[in-house]
Amino acid sequence: MSVALCHNAQPKGMVIALNQEELKSILPHRENMLLLDEAERIDDTAHGKYHVRGDEWFLQGHFPGNPVVPGVILCEILAQSVCILLTDKMSGAVMRMYTGLNNVRFRSPVRPGDTFETECAITRAKPPFYFAEGKGTVNGKLCVKAEFSFAVMGE
Repeated sequence: MSVALCHNAQPKGMVIALNQEELKSILPHRENMLLLDEAERIDDTAHGKYHVRGDEWFLQGHFPGNPVVPGVILCEILAQSVCILLTDKMSGAVMRMYTGLNNVRFRSPVRPGDTFETECAITRAKPPFYFAEGKGTVNGKLCVKAEFSFAVMGE
């Protein structure tokens, strides 16, 4: 993915990895809406992973006999994974508002047993608003790509 990074990009060689418990320190989400198993920052790119177990609440009716992760859930996973790029801006703040999605394209379904992997980058920042783009894949196959925006607000 080619991304124009925002002006306050971090130095190369930066790596941060968080497990699900550590993600709770920067995300307000909890079970059943914390949709990342882990996230990792490599330089200015966020990488997230979520293994679809098959017993998730959102699969129960989508669709009986042919479960597929809903597109809105895939977009939520993308948005949650980008949070690791903002750990230095989250002191005393939480991600409070999800403001928009643009140019969303779904390419391939995500099903139980799949590990959905994200790759996201911030493309523009005008604090407290941030703009990002990302993609989600399973075994290297593109499932979704999108542009999205959100805000980081004090409590």
